[in-house]
Parts: sequence; C-alpha cells; structure tokens
Amino acid sequence: MSKYLVNLKINNIPVSVEEGTSILEAAKKLNFSIPTLCNHPDLTVAGNCRVCVVEVKGAKLLAAACATPVSEGMDVSTNSQKVRTSRKHIIELLLAEHNSDCTKCFKNGHCELQDLSSEYRVGDHVFLDLVKPKDKIQDISSPSIVKDDSKCIRCQRCVRTCTELQSVSALAVINKGDQQKISTFLSKSLHDVVCTNCGQCINRCPTGALTEHNYIEEVWNALYNPNKFVVVQTAPAVRVALAEDLGFEPGMRVTGKLVSVLKKIGFNKVLDTNFTADLTIIEEGTELLKRLKKALVDKDENVALPMMTSCSPGWIKFQEHLFPSLLNNLSTCKSPQQMFGALAKTYYADKINVKAQDMVVVSIMPCTAKKFEAGRPEMRDSGYQDVDYVLTTRELAMMVKQAGIDFHKLEDEQYDSILGESTGAAVIFGATGGVMEAALRTVYEIVTGREVPFTNLNIIPVRGMEGVKEATIKIKNVKPEWSFLEGVNLNVAVAHGLVNAKLLMEKVKSGEANYHFIEIMGCPGGCLGGGGQPIPTSPEIRKKRAEAIYAEDASMTLRKSHENPEVTEIYKEFLGEANSHKAHDLLHTHYKVRKRY
Repeated sequence: MSKYLVNLKINNIPVSVEEGTSILEAAKKLNFSIPTLCNHPDLTVAGNCRVCVVEVKGAKLLAAACATPVSEGMDVSTNSQKVRTSRKHIIELLLAEHNSDCTKCFKNGHCELQDLSSEYRVGDHVFLDLVKPKDKIQDISSPSIVKDDSKCIRCQRCVRTCTELQSVSALAVINKGDQQKISTFLSKSLHDVVCTNCGQCINRCPTGALTEHNYIEEVWNALYNPNKFVVVQTAPAVRVALAEDLGFEPGMRVTGKLVSVLKKIGFNKVLDTNFTADLTIIEEGTELLKRLKKALVDKDENVALPMMTSCSPGWIKFQEHLFPSLLNNLSTCKSPQQMFGALAKTYYADKINVKAQDMVVVSIMPCTAKKFEAGRPEMRDSGYQDVDYVLTTRELAMMVKQAGIDFHKLEDEQYDSILGESTGAAVIFGATGGVMEAALRTVYEIVTGREVPFTNLNIIPVRGMEGVKEATIKIKNVKPEWSFLEGVNLNVAVAHGLVNAKLLMEKVKSGEANYHFIEIMGCPGGCLGGGGQPIPTSPEIRKKRAEAIYAEDASMTLRKSHENPEVTEIYKEFLGEANSHKAHDLLHTHYKVRKRY
C-alpha cells in the first residue's frame, strides 16, 4: 500500500513527497542542501542547533528543517535573506562559545562548524568570546578518546549516539542555559565511567570536542629510532575505508596500495592482522567444539553456552560492566590484534633474530577501543606490552599526508611473510556476521569433511545490516569422531551495535534464547563502521564498505581459515595444536568484572 503524497513548493519548485517527510529530506530531493549540525542519519531528530532554519510562508517563526514535517501546500524558502541572516548569526553565536584555535585542532579541515563558518564567511567577532578557561582543560584520561569541552557546541549528537546506538549512556546533558554542557556521570573522567571506548561519539561529533587519543608522533619517533625494529599490522576493515580520507569514493579496495604506503613510510615489516584472524578461527572453532562436547557428551551442566565471540574490545568492556554474570560465555580467545602482538614478540621475533624488547608493534585499526585493549594488563604474554601503539584509519591517513606520499600513484605490493598470509574468511571479519561466517566455514568442514552447504561459501543468513540476525545449520553425515554432533541443529546469532548486543544479552540472561554460538561487534556494521574509520559515516557508506569486504573475499584464492598455509606452519613449528598449552599461554585470556557506576 503506497503512502499518502504531500505536495509542496521549495524555492518555488513543486515537489511531491511521502507524508511524514521532513523539509530537510524534501529539499534533498530537489538537490537543495540545507546545513545541519545536530542532525545525523543514524540518530533521532533533535532540532536543537537551529542551523537548518528555513522560511515557511505564513509562519511567524523560522522552522527547523530537520524537525518540521511537510504539509500540503507548504511554500518553503531555504535561502531567503531572513534565512541567510539568521543562519549567519546562529553560526556566530556558536563560534562565540567555541574555542576557535582551528589551525591547532585535530579536526582542522574536517570540522563541520569550520566548514559552515567558511561557507557563510563569518569573519568579524560580532559577539563576545564566551569560552570559559576551565572548559579548555581537556580530559585525556582515556587511552582512546579525548574530550575537549571548549570545542563543544552542545548539538548532543554524542549523547544520542551513546544512548540510542550503544545503550551505554556514558555522556549526558547537565545544567541549563549558559551552564549547559555535555558531561559524564558525576562529571568523572572518561576513564572512570562506563565508557566502552567504541568511539562512535567521535564519528558523529561535528567539531573537535571528541577525538581519538592519537599516537602519531610516538609512531614516527619509533620509526626514526635506529635501534627499534618496527612492524605494522593492518585490520581487514582498514583496506576498504582508508581511501575515503585520501580522495577516493567510499567502498574502494586499496589493499595493495595500503601495503605499499606503509613500506614507504618506513615500517620494517608490513604484516596482516588477517593472519591472526585465521588463527582466531582455528582456536575459537576448536573451543566451541570442546564446549559442545562437554554439553552433549559429558552432560556438563556448567559449560558456558552459548559461546560468544571476543574480538571486539568495545563489546568486551560492555560485557564486563553490564553483564558480568555472562563473562564465562565469552570465548577465551584474544582478539586477532592481540594474538598478533603476542606472536610477533615471540615466534616472529625469534624467526627474524630480533630481541622482543627491540621490537615495536604498531596496529592500524578501524577501532578506538583497540587503543584501550592494547594497554590492558592481560595483554603482556610476550613478556612486554604485546601491541605498543594503535593508530586509527584516520591517523594513518594523516601520516600518509605528512609523509608527502601520492597515494593515488602507488603500485600494489604484497604483505611480508611470515605473519602476512591470509584467506577470505579473515577479510570478512571486518563486517558484521563475518566472524560467524568464517567460523562456520571451518567448523562445518572439520566435523563433516565437506564445505558448508551454502552457494560459493557465502552464508547469507548471517550477512546484512539487521540489528540481530539468527540462523540454524543442520549438522549431518559427520565424521566418526564427531558423532555426538550428528543431527544437531546449530543455532547461531549475530548482533552489531551495543544497543542490539544488550537486547540479545537480555534474552540469553533470561534463558529465553537457545543459541550455541553468538557473534557480537560493538560498532554499527561491525569493524567497517568502527570509531576510527573515516568521517562521515552513514548507512549508505557502511553498505559500500561491506560490499567491498565481500568482494575482496570472493576474489581470494583461499577462503577458509584452515587452508592458510602459514597458520598450518605455525602450529607445526611453534604452537603444536589448537588450544594447546602454549596456545593458551599466548593466544587466550580472561576478563574481569567492572563496576557499573
């Protein structure tokens, strides 16, 4: 049934749109751009910045285009003198309360308020400077996020993000009038509240009020130090997003150029987190099969099922704070990033005859929570901090520009060995459902000797951007040693974004869920929508990144983790077998209960 159409005019041009459409969206249909600061496609409408005001014929006041639905016969002007003057004054008022040290700001050149100020040629100081000295004191307590109240315009995007998308509510609006500000619980530091470090607030902040805690200079210093051997690992989602910050359209795959630019920047070895993503599947898959055996054969009522993935550090911290009773359900596997760090400073360091204390491990991640994860005390099984520095995709783009490298003209290069080989199963770790799909490709083949029964290995039921996805796979005709799985309906679930994770965990906690295995990613869309990815982010951009990830998988010769020859070799030479004592020492961990308040 078609929706009722509303007829109106925008700038004297007739247009028909569905009932309930905002003036902002109706204007886009006619290719009229109305500026906004509080509006975001991922969030509910707020209408509190007022930059998007338009003039509606017959109305006494200007209307906020983002929050005003169209009506029959409406006559709208988006660029009248009254509108332009009002917008300019609104921008000037925002700047009066904004620390405008733009050339020193981390978001310089990527700030929406700066863009509007330039567009409306706001140059004269019409209003008094109202920035309070105390607001210029940054909160740098978090290893992942820097909060600068002097840059905040109180658009509340961060508050809505933390509540609506992540169900964490680490940020809230306090006070009124000129005392209003965005604060944490009891105005504590970000380090001391229930913040998952996911960085989704950063991705939606229009100014420099929230940025990642950057480690660019530390990495440059390591590269310049002749006594350090610096290796770098790259996460799967980086290769489908980096190009956006370097002049390409969203969804461009630049794997070969990514390797090339890192070598030109000066890293001694360029290796791939995808290698340890494949390794994760072997370790995690084996762990799942052991838990199933305990439950089905040994009738162990204490075995923690469903087992849950543990490669998303934002999700792990969320679990530690909000669902500590389910911590045993988490896989004991470290994330691929941390597995890589532990192996780099043990197995790999021995291989290339470099002392662990002389090796610096740098990660390029789509995720700000990885910065927190790298500093966790549990992540020092090599005898040192396993991963020394984590840079976001955005930080790497800055380094590329600082190095003066023309990314467009780079030739494709290959990852170095030994921790550089990977499969398509590892690539899809970057998208929601990817870890589940990679695990099922391997586990099903291990127990049956046959490929998972989906066309071209594509397990479509766990793909897509639905908040929670469920699937059931019938296991039949198994190998003799796996007879206890014959006829089992393996029930799995996938969630992305912590608001969806919370819904799923409530079902598990109440006992109404009947799953064996659950994948959860802390960010919308999974890692491809991570808090360290290029800005802007939107459902359309995340969809294009996902398409690129699946295209990369489809193009690879090896698409199942257990077929990675370097993974086979590391078990033969070093680890012994999956879930061995040495594997547990280096590749597995446990997490802890954290306070909620």
